[in-house]
Amino acid sequence: MTAPVRARVLGVPVNVCGDVFEAALALHGEAAASHLITRPSPQPSPHSAAATRETSTAASPPETPFTMRGETPLEATAGNIPASNAGPTGGQVVTLNAEMTMAARANPELGAVIEAAELVIPDGAGVVWALGRQGFRVRRAPGIELARRLLEHAASHQWRVALVGASPEVMDTLVGRLRRELPGLDLVIASHGYLQAAEWPELERRLLAARPDLVLAALGVPRQETWIRGLAGRRSGLWMGVGGSFDVWAGTKKRAPKWMRALQVEWLYRLVQEPTRWRRMMALPEFAGAVLRDKR
Repeated sequence: MTAPVRARVLGVPVNVCGDVFEAALALHGEAAASHLITRPSPQPSPHSAAATRETSTAASPPETPFTMRGETPLEATAGNIPASNAGPTGGQVVTLNAEMTMAARANPELGAVIEAAELVIPDGAGVVWALGRQGFRVRRAPGIELARRLLEHAASHQWRVALVGASPEVMDTLVGRLRRELPGLDLVIASHGYLQAAEWPELERRLLAARPDLVLAALGVPRQETWIRGLAGRRSGLWMGVGGSFDVWAGTKKRAPKWMRALQVEWLYRLVQEPTRWRRMMALPEFAGAVLRDKR
């Protein structure tokens, strides 16, 4: 697989790769990770310029879903995702959409978390559109789909899995459903997110002691991202924020129909389901305007 590169949308990093699932497996350490190296770049703030494109002197190959138009695949050197000799290290997976991009520009703490994440995938249609304006041809990679595929992989490959977040009722329903749908799933910890502040250190101790291969956190943005980042240096395996995915998998909420997803208007379906989201949705036109004004 061609080396992923680390591009930027409005200064916020996002990895461009052909298959986010394979990228996640390589980050976990199950696949050869020599291709999971990111474009060298300084460590700018979320407001910094987009990463500079690099081109090879070799003849240009056919375009791929993650190749710059008119360029060869970008050369790779060590970056956020470990090289093949690093062994299985794991890391944080962030699912970037337009709303999170604007939040990262306004919130330096969130921006720093995304900057430090080992894998940032283009979850939203707006991010894909913005990348396209830079010449990157990528497909949208919904975080809910990557997370589900990782759960299925975990069930068939003896991974240890932990779930954190959502309400107690949702978590109870979700655990029951997953045990029926994925009978091989080794669920070592399943904790709802409605804990008192004094209870979190004990949960974190249990998580770190369990050393799960996969941790999915449904705590909402930016809490889930900053919480995961706060455990950096002590955690292993893949840790990923999944927003409202637990509610969908538990059946308490529905995902947009496939035709709406195909038209990339899933955000509209969510707005109809949750009208109180309208304030957050104001970030979408702000994002579009910022991308159109961005000349980099």
